[in-house]
Amino acid sequence: MEIQIKPMAAQHAQDVQRLSEQLGYPLAIEQIEDNIRKVISAKDNSALVAIADEKIVGWIHGFKAMLLETNPFIEIGGLVVDENHRGKGVGRKLIERIKEWSLETGIHDIRVRSNVKRKEAHQFYRNNGFTETKEQKVFRLKL
Repeated sequence: MEIQIKPMAAQHAQDVQRLSEQLGYPLAIEQIEDNIRKVISAKDNSALVAIADEKIVGWIHGFKAMLLETNPFIEIGGLVVDENHRGKGVGRKLIERIKEWSLETGIHDIRVRSNVKRKEAHQFYRNNGFTETKEQKVFRLKL
């Protein structure tokens, strides 16, 4: 299976929505389309899609994070591979492209957060060179 990695565009919103729902993130198509437009126009973001057999089978979004207490790093904000295409190298190729982009920006640290329930994802990241550095809880205040 040949996998192509291309920049994400607003017209990919329906596929991004379909894939995101597989991980339990339902969002209206209009909001996803708006989010894509904002992300791809932001200088410190990279959003890519993986295409196999003329169909989008995965996507990744990375962004430059700036915190007062650490050096800048790239955070993978989202990575989804279609459940029927997992284990076929799609996720690995998406991560490789984010690594390339990170190095192009002069940043040598990539981080990703993964829900404690997603054991398969944890192993995937380990298999792709990531090391676990801490556990944490995420708190939210909805206004």
